[in-house]
Amino acid sequence: MEKQTENTVKSTKRKVVIAVTALNAIDSPGPGVAVIRAIRECADFDVRIIGLSYESLEPGLYMHDLVDKTYQIPYPSAGTDSLMARLMQIHDKENLEVIIPNFDAELFNFIKLRDRLKSVGISTFLPDLEQFEARDKIKLFDFGKKHGLMVPEDKVIFQVKDLEEVAEKLGYPMVVKGKFYDAIIVNTLEQAQKAFHKIQAKWGLPIIVQEFINGTEINIAALGDGEGNAISIIPMRKLYITDKGKAWAGITLDDTSFIELARKFIKVTKWRGGCELEIMQNANGDPYIMEVNPRFPAWIYLTAAAGQNQPASLVKMALGQKVEPFTEYEVGKMFIRYAWDLITDITEFQQISVKGELERKVKS
Repeated sequence: MEKQTENTVKSTKRKVVIAVTALNAIDSPGPGVAVIRAIRECADFDVRIIGLSYESLEPGLYMHDLVDKTYQIPYPSAGTDSLMARLMQIHDKENLEVIIPNFDAELFNFIKLRDRLKSVGISTFLPDLEQFEARDKIKLFDFGKKHGLMVPEDKVIFQVKDLEEVAEKLGYPMVVKGKFYDAIIVNTLEQAQKAFHKIQAKWGLPIIVQEFINGTEINIAALGDGEGNAISIIPMRKLYITDKGKAWAGITLDDTSFIELARKFIKVTKWRGGCELEIMQNANGDPYIMEVNPRFPAWIYLTAAAGQNQPASLVKMALGQKVEPFTEYEVGKMFIRYAWDLITDITEFQQISVKGELERKVKS
């Protein structure tokens, strides 16, 4: 009788096939694994999770309790046509219904493909190009001025020789940032030059040099409905930070000023989808927006644990369901990231490396 009850409950759930990217779970993890964990905890879905990977050693693709099958996809530099062709191959086998991309560098291609994907039955819930580009690091200072948001002054440069002039204007310390990822605090011209070359080699040009704001780091995970309404806002204070500036532990906060700041951002941009506001609160309590990441953060599972499951809510909206804004969450809910050795077999590595596919092992 108990077995029949379990099957009955499962049959009432919405069956949905969801593809998720960013399965790397290293010291600077992608959001993919956390997004999947949150979705699997939603009682409304019976999900089949399809991982989309770029590398054969992304740990998430070997986590068979989370990912049912993984396919490799072309790097973002290959362009939209190559990506679309590969997605159609996967769609023919899996009948994808929703795709959730989670890397900054891949979002442009997925946004460009949004309508083409929709025409074959694959939904996304992403900002449009205007929204995506308005919050770009390169344009963030002007965006802040336009909408009355506090943003550190910055300068976009293409040559290392420009650092000296920028330093005279901004002063030390200052922050040297890549157009996609990485930020290095520098205190001398020599350090700035090294940071410029290091980030250029990894992410290319331009380089953003930003005014340094000293204070408390706050991150806000938010979900917008595309019409100016905030479905969910969860502020989190970093408790432990890695040498790369990534949160390794954090705690949810009860601070209406951060919630109102995120609400204002979503209202003026009419943001569609998930995003993360990186905030630095100075000694006077002023919240400066340091970055706006146009996708879920790696710590997004904390929103589900705190009572506002943002990834699951995004899936519902992608499927055309109406989602009411959350009004409450648990304050003082903490996350602490940890690492463990995931054991797999060389045959699995060979499958994903050679065939570009990896099926979850079914236990007998």
